[in-house]
This record gives sequence, C-alpha cells and structure tokens, in this order.
Amino acid sequence: MEGILTVVRTVFWGLLMLSLLVFVHEGGHFLASRLMGVRVTEFFLGLPCRFNLHRVSRRIGTKFGVTPILLGGYAMVCGMEPEGDSALAARVLGSVHRRGKATVEDLAQSLSVSEDAVMAACIQLADWGSIAPVYDTEAGERPGVYYATTYAAMPRDAKGNTLYDGRGFDRAHATAEGEVWAPPTPDEEFFQAERSRTYAGKGFWARAFILVAGVAVNLVTGFLLLMAIYSLVGVTVSLDINQVGSVEAGSPADSAGIEAGDVITAVNGVETATFTEVGYELETVGPGGAASLAIERGGDALTITATLDEEGALGINVPQETVHLDIGQAASVTWSYLAMTAQSIGNLLNPQHTMEVLNSSTSVVGISVMAAAAAESGASTFLSVSALISFSLGFMNLLPIPPLDGGKLLIEVIQAIIRRPVSPKVQERISYVGVALFGLLFLYMLRLDIVRFIL
Repeated sequence: MEGILTVVRTVFWGLLMLSLLVFVHEGGHFLASRLMGVRVTEFFLGLPCRFNLHRVSRRIGTKFGVTPILLGGYAMVCGMEPEGDSALAARVLGSVHRRGKATVEDLAQSLSVSEDAVMAACIQLADWGSIAPVYDTEAGERPGVYYATTYAAMPRDAKGNTLYDGRGFDRAHATAEGEVWAPPTPDEEFFQAERSRTYAGKGFWARAFILVAGVAVNLVTGFLLLMAIYSLVGVTVSLDINQVGSVEAGSPADSAGIEAGDVITAVNGVETATFTEVGYELETVGPGGAASLAIERGGDALTITATLDEEGALGINVPQETVHLDIGQAASVTWSYLAMTAQSIGNLLNPQHTMEVLNSSTSVVGISVMAAAAAESGASTFLSVSALISFSLGFMNLLPIPPLDGGKLLIEVIQAIIRRPVSPKVQERISYVGVALFGLLFLYMLRLDIVRFIL
C-alpha cells in the first residue's frame, strides 16, 4: 500500500509542477497575443478535453478554464494553423454573415465548390473566431470529436468587431450569434480585416514576439522565484567551523555521547579549527579505528573516544545556517543558474556534447521524482526546483526544431528572408520530423529514468 501511495504522490507532484510551468508558458503566448491585438479563443490549464470547467470572459470572449488532463496547458491563438484557399475563405466568410447561419452543404452549392473545400474554409474561419460552429449533438457533432456541419455569423457591431476584439466591441449595438450581418465592404476586404486580428495577419516582429513570449515568461518566472527564495526565505549554507552541527542516530558519535553543538578542538592530539580539519584527521584514523576527541561543551573540556564505523565515518554533520542574500547577490546567483542552464541546453546542438547532455537529462519520470522529493523538503525547495525546471523548459522551447517555439521562429525567419510563405506541406513535414525526433529523445530519457529510479 505504501508503494502505491508513493507512486501516487510522485505522479501528483510531477504533474502539478509541469502543468503549472506549461500553463505559465502558454500564459506568455496569451498575453503577448492580446497585446498585439490577436484573438485568443481559449486559455486552459490542462490538455484539451470536452469535460472541463470554464468561464467565458465578457471583455475579450476568451474561454478560461481547467481540464482533468493535467499534462500542461494551452492557449488557442487565432491564426497559428497554416492557411488554406484565402479566396474561397473570403467568399465563405461573407456568405455566412449575409445568411446569418448556413450548412456546409448549402454553402458548397451556392459557391459551386466541393463540400470538403468549404469545410476546410469554415474550420479556418472558426479557428480565427470569425464564424461560430453550430454543433448538431443529435448527429454526434461536438467539439474535439466531429467538426460542425453548420456555421453561424459571429455577434458583430457596426465596425465589424466581435467579442474577441475586446474593448473595441460595442456590445450594446451588436448583433446576436446567427443573426444576419451584412459586411459593409467586399468579401476580400472583410476577410483581410479579420485576418489582421490573427497571428497570421501580423508582421514578422509581432509574430516573433508572440512566439518568444512563452519562453520569456518561463525565464522571468524562474528568475523571480529564485531571487525571492534567496532574499526572502534565505539559503542554507554550511559553516566550516569545528562545531558539530548534528549527530546521526545510532552512529559511533551517538554511541560515544557526542552532542550537537560540541566544539572539537583536537583529534588524537592534533588541534583542529575547522570542520575540514576535523574530517582530515578522522580520515587518518581509518575505518574501525579509535579517535580521541578533545571537546568543549558549555565551558567544560571533555575527552571522548569514539570508534569509527567500517566506512571510517564518525556520524557527525557540518553546522549550517540560513543566510538572506541582498537583491544584488540574489540576482547574481540566479543569473549563474540561468547561464548554466542555457549552456547545457545549447550543448544539445553540439555533437561533441549531445550524448553527455542527454545522459544527464531526465524525462517526466525523473522530474516527477524530483518534484515529489522537493515537496517533502518544503515549499521553498519545491519552488526552487520549479524555477530550475522553468529555466530548462524555456530554453528547450528555443531549440530550432518544429513544433517548438524556436522551430516556428526559424520558419518565420526563413519566410522573412525569402519574402514568401513556406508551403504548409513543407511545414507539416518538418513538424513530423521534429515530433519524431522528440519522441525518440523522450524514449531514450525515459529508459534512463527507469534504470535510475525504478530498476
């Protein structure tokens, strides 16, 4: 039973840590998107699931919530998926709003195109928050299972704003969902106006900002957590003095009557002024040897003889104290951890160090074990480990491998250089390669963790 509880605790703390850090990462994308005027339809803690708790924001229309699949989080930023036939999408967008509500079949007949082409356009426009899917539950349609076959016009004000556009939306004078709204401009202009409110419709620098925002938030979160711990909670440091910090129960020191706080002034007649010197003199005694210790306790001088164990240990620990760093010191120590993490992740791209880094890395199993151990040690330890994992998560996402943020940023740079979009098919193939690569890396690190922590 205890073994089962240990597994449950380990899984719980691991999922909690990773989910919160991924949620924070997605929060960066969400905030940057809203700052750039990009619509975000959903922002959830946990992976997509039709069973969830949520609330729709009256100000920006975003659905905020939590799902039972606590393996991260996600933000549905409009326009991040590859675009299809823009000419057809523009016609579909205008037609749906002039009708108020229409089925894919009706749209296909009126526009003289295939239902598959219309469905692709509707899916893209729904992803943009430009039209609303109407699910026929009796036919088995529901989000995440089957696409809707009917789509409705979004509630819009006179300027064409929707609830997803935030403060610009004139709610008091807007239409209702499914109500006819005649676009005041040609379909292509209407379509481009909608596209301008999506990730795809923004310029290079805005898109780059949205991509790196998740990484930046992870790094800033980790930095602030460590600084707060070092300056407010404090850090435990070892003191190299000749005083006993603690005595291990059942150890030779315990049996000999040595107590915490005793000052060891000499070992076998050799004076000792630091804990390092005490340790050195005990090493000269060797396993099973007897050590004569000159001790000061409460102003009294004592001589205690203790026999070391078979490993040559006495069973005493170095004294420790909690030190609160000032802001400058805390920032300096935190920066060193940040730099070491960046160097370690960067070495993944160096063939000479790739395997070295992988062998010292860990999967979700190892992170769960560390999270559980940190939680048992206290809140400050748990938050410290979370900060270091946040650094790793941030820098890992900067690797130029799709579908990571760094990989998407690389594609954006390539598109900016060649001055034309990279084909959606090419992007899809590159993403498949990236997913396969990370699948192999995950299996490799999972195997290492099983050997480390289970076998």
